[in-house]
Amino acid sequence: MGILTIISFFIALPFFFVFFILSVFVIKILSGKSINDPKYAPVKGTIFDQIFYFDHLYDYQTQVAKKLRTYRLLDLGRSELYTTDTRIVEHILKTNFEHYGKGKYTHEIFSDLFGEGIFAVDGDKWRQQRKLASYEFSAKVLRDFSCSVFKRNASKLVTAVSELSMSGQVIEFQDMLMKYTMESIIKVGFGVDLNCMSLSSNEDDEGSTFLKAFDDATQSLYFRYIDPLWKLKRVLNLGSEASLKRNIKVIDNFIYDVLRTKKKQLALNPDRNVKEDILSRFLAEKEKNPETMSDKYLRDIIFSFMIAGKDTTANTLCWFFYMLCKNPLIQEKVAQEVIDCTCSGSGENHANTNDILATITDETLQKMQYLHAALTETLRLYPVTPMVYNILLF
Repeated sequence: MGILTIISFFIALPFFFVFFILSVFVIKILSGKSINDPKYAPVKGTIFDQIFYFDHLYDYQTQVAKKLRTYRLLDLGRSELYTTDTRIVEHILKTNFEHYGKGKYTHEIFSDLFGEGIFAVDGDKWRQQRKLASYEFSAKVLRDFSCSVFKRNASKLVTAVSELSMSGQVIEFQDMLMKYTMESIIKVGFGVDLNCMSLSSNEDDEGSTFLKAFDDATQSLYFRYIDPLWKLKRVLNLGSEASLKRNIKVIDNFIYDVLRTKKKQLALNPDRNVKEDILSRFLAEKEKNPETMSDKYLRDIIFSFMIAGKDTTANTLCWFFYMLCKNPLIQEKVAQEVIDCTCSGSGENHANTNDILATITDETLQKMQYLHAALTETLRLYPVTPMVYNILLF
């Protein structure tokens, strides 16, 4: 009987351990959260709700927001505040922005991938990078270079879509747009051609490997917001955290290899005045003031530019074409405006893609007011960043 009792104890031990861990979780989630205090936003549930609805999270949050414009989800040691109230959004992101920084919580989540980039820092570093970005993107050399890059890649995109369409193949349009924007941003940021838009590109080549690591790493990173065990998984190198670590290594190897190559190019051409891509401009500035930024800091800044330009542009374009397909009358008006403004004609006089792109300038785009309105309406219906993370602790 004594042996049976001991065996039963060891069998039950794992269940007691799991029960204990769950109890600690419940206590940490529920304690000190002012759940019934009317001075605080109502509690909708816990952070685990986001795991249950992860595959259609934004749809779920939209339905909740229709009933509760401002609500809380309870997390371990904190509450997460969600709001669609425009007054609160303005208060946090505009009129009192300096009081609502990302804080230690968000920095801890982002720092493994973003380092000290603008999306992970507050204060002086945020202001420095914001000023730096504003200055660089206002430079005529960079504007002209980025415009030529986007035109060239737009031509490649149209060619790829035409070839697939003529062969009767299914077009994974969102994937193509992601590749288009990534290739463009990499060229503008680093001056490097990924060639990931080629229909014959090898999935094992450096560009495709980097692209996959980039996408997988960002997905793993944002999953940390709804995974209460991510720190433990990082210590034990398990699951999504192990994958994130591998992908960060791929990303770092790519970026630092580009850095080394660019430094050699600048060393061979020290008198070259025109610096087209962002990295070349930063490295030129570093040569003048070597104490201003390390290679690691450069990596973090450039990577943040890539994040800002890739998914935002691709997702907006994807929703835009979706809306055009749903509204053929709008599609016709947009197409006609482009034809009129570029003087590309129709029928037998229809110009090819390169001819149309050659006519597109800042002045031409200014005339495309209907296109601008359609893009703006797309952004209103499907905002490029549907959620901005400002974690408030209670």
